[in-house]
Amino acid sequence: MGCPADQTLFPSRLPPGPRNAITDVAGVAVGHCTLDRGDLQTGVTAVLPHGGNLFREKVPAGCAVFNGFGKTMGLMQLAELGTLETPIVLTNTLSAGTAYTALVRRALEENPSIGVTTGTVNPLVCECNDGQLNDIRSLPITEDHVFQALAAAAPGFAEGAVGAGRGMVCYGCKGGIGTASRLAELPGQAFTVGALVLTNYGRAGDLRLLGRPLAPQGEVTPDRGSVITLLATDAPLSARQLDRLSRRAIAGLCRSGSIIGSGSGELAVSFSTACRVPHAGDALFLDLRVLHEDYMDTLFAAAAEAVEDAVYSSLLHAETVTGVRGTTVASLREKLADE
Repeated sequence: MGCPADQTLFPSRLPPGPRNAITDVAGVAVGHCTLDRGDLQTGVTAVLPHGGNLFREKVPAGCAVFNGFGKTMGLMQLAELGTLETPIVLTNTLSAGTAYTALVRRALEENPSIGVTTGTVNPLVCECNDGQLNDIRSLPITEDHVFQALAAAAPGFAEGAVGAGRGMVCYGCKGGIGTASRLAELPGQAFTVGALVLTNYGRAGDLRLLGRPLAPQGEVTPDRGSVITLLATDAPLSARQLDRLSRRAIAGLCRSGSIIGSGSGELAVSFSTACRVPHAGDALFLDLRVLHEDYMDTLFAAAAEAVEDAVYSSLLHAETVTGVRGTTVASLREKLADE
């Protein structure tokens, strides 16, 4: 879980939610399946916007690609139609296809009409390359691992070197899964913005907190990782507004020290739980309530703060891991203790 509401990692302008996690947005659940066996240091993380049938009851969604050095699956249709119709699955790069097939099987089981009387399904799978610590060529992730992560989804979940984050490296330290949330107070109503990150990016020594170096300085290395940022909110936003919210994730990443390196894949996906979009067009019109544009700034600030906090949380929750070829990546806490 993220740091408690009274223990944020930096002086934030907006208050965190009670868990300081993406699951402070009601209905959102997160589950992991972790492989920790010698050379196999990898896993799967699943994010569910709600507990119902997502294919039948889609949620509005948006996205932003900051640097497209990645192999995410399903982003094109999401950008075109502005809806999310499966859980979001995170895993390592070479297992994205397996995760895609698992989400297809799940959707087919829940929806006998797919491919018969209605269209196909658009799974969303995001990935990062964990080959520094994991024997990625062995393709250890199976569909069952994806099903385990989906079955484990709950409001409370672990952070750090777990699930898809098991083999990830961030700013030269052990990275992984991190989460945080912020409350956006608007006139007469408060909304929540939650972030979940899969951190596998950043050059050693570039990590910053409040503009100051946080990690021990070392040799500057190329940024060849990736970071996946997921944003959830209960604010009633259109797909276009969720695109805008996604673009604000870059502020949180850059505050932590990222330069969005040429060889690093950076993207964000945002979704709103405020309404559900029916799959079938039985009604000619959809009545959707949408926040006025004049009030977006507070949500933008919440997104930036939550992403920055989630990055730090991924680092501070991760332990030192030894993986393939005897490679060891030390945790940030261990590196700071040695200073």
